Amino acid sequence: MTIKLLYAEDEASLGKIVSDTLESRGFIVYMEEDGNKVLERFTAVKPDVCVLDVMLPHRNGFELAEDIRRLDNDIPIIFLTAKTQTEDVLNGFRMGGNDYIRKPFSIEELIARLYNVLRIKKELPDQKEPITLPIGKYRFNTVQQMLRFEGEERKLSYRENELLKYLWKHRNSIINRSDLLNTIWGNDSFFNSRNLDVYITRLRNYLKADKNLEILTIKGIGYRFIID
Repeated sequence: MTIKLLYAEDEASLGKIVSDTLESRGFIVYMEEDGNKVLERFTAVKPDVCVLDVMLPHRNGFELAEDIRRLDNDIPIIFLTAKTQTEDVLNGFRMGGNDYIRKPFSIEELIARLYNVLRIKKELPDQKEPITLPIGKYRFNTVQQMLRFEGEERKLSYRENELLKYLWKHRNSIINRSDLLNTIWGNDSFFNSRNLDVYITRLRNYLKADKNLEILTIKGIGYRFIID
């Protein structure tokens, strides 16, 4: 199967090197240097995966990821950036990114991460099937990424949506932390582990109105999502 890749990069020389190398490995690469033109190219070519530089002219990679997620909730997105702050990494995941690579990077690392996010997408169940899950007093629409409680609605981010689906699927069972990280984030790296802590805290806050729900931390193992 030929993989179509949308590559947003404003450094022309780097973009050519990366594009040529990826094409030599069998990818079809659509490169765009202007942030304002990325979404138009996305809808035209319908890629299988996106690689977005964070620092683009006119619209940055985080903003583009949000736009892309509104059109396609499933497509893997990898961010490229020279930024090194942990908050930048976490922000990328909040915007719907599946992975994050710091510049400078090796082409082999990028290719490995591309195949990894594509493998995860293939293994996950079809996410376009409309479904509403009962979570105690809440109703969770996995397609709209919406959590509803007594007439109030909360829009979830892509990562919040995926994490809550995983917890619900394994509700009332022990959930191994490493398995969760590898399924949702692709690996259990230090940064992904810290990111998971942030998201678990956030979901606990979202679900606190129902006292019969609890995301219990099991020290040294993982979690248990208790639904009475």
